[in-house]
Amino acid sequence: MTNPQLSVVIVAANEARTVADVLSAAKTLGCEIIFVDSGSKDNTVAIAQSFGAKVYHQEWLGYAAQKNFALDLASGEWALSLDADEVVTPLLVQEIEEALHSQRLNEYGGFRIPRILYIGHTAITHGGFYPDAQLRLFRKQKGRFKDRLVHEAVSVEGKVGMLTQPMKHLAYESLQEFDSAMERYARLSVKEFKRSGFKPWQASLINEILHPCWTFFYRYILRAGFLDGRIGLAVNLIYSNYVRCKIRYLRESLEHGN
Repeated sequence: MTNPQLSVVIVAANEARTVADVLSAAKTLGCEIIFVDSGSKDNTVAIAQSFGAKVYHQEWLGYAAQKNFALDLASGEWALSLDADEVVTPLLVQEIEEALHSQRLNEYGGFRIPRILYIGHTAITHGGFYPDAQLRLFRKQKGRFKDRLVHEAVSVEGKVGMLTQPMKHLAYESLQEFDSAMERYARLSVKEFKRSGFKPWQASLINEILHPCWTFFYRYILRAGFLDGRIGLAVNLIYSNYVRCKIRYLRESLEHGN
């Protein structure tokens, strides 16, 4: 069976910390790498060029639109969409190749891939942060990223399978960086709430008090976040505060008529 041509598609901006690891791993798939940069001030572009990626410049269009722009540049029948901090492991590379050679490949429009969050050099594998499966491997003509302000996701036609080997998500160097990102996402979520609709009680003060408490209990206790040790406690406290901030910022926006 002929292996359908695969394109790895990456969007980036100022990702010099992680992009060499991402590209070094992706290159082992032996396919074209489409790399769209939105104006890096560090040496991200030079690193991408050194790995033989096809590098393009596009000013930032938004999470989904930027990824769809990059997707349109790819020539492969299948696309593997990676963030510039996501590293495929050798076992995942092997599983992707096996999936693309499968006799049942025609049944699928795409595959989800588990993802392990790293803060610094520490993997966060409990509390609901794993497997965090993402739909990233899909038929290019069957998939598009949904138009959302944050947490963009691919929508595909057809059956979606699940791979078992994870990729590494080298997202944050420190807890402080994780906290700052959650603050940013909380503010972006206000616009997303308003676009997609919400129920009035979701913006209430009582929900702001109770929902974060439940989130912490559910993730840290019921989903065993405590097994990640001291960093697991910190991560779950930050995430619970993110939930609180989402609700508070929504309520404040409504009160001010924004």
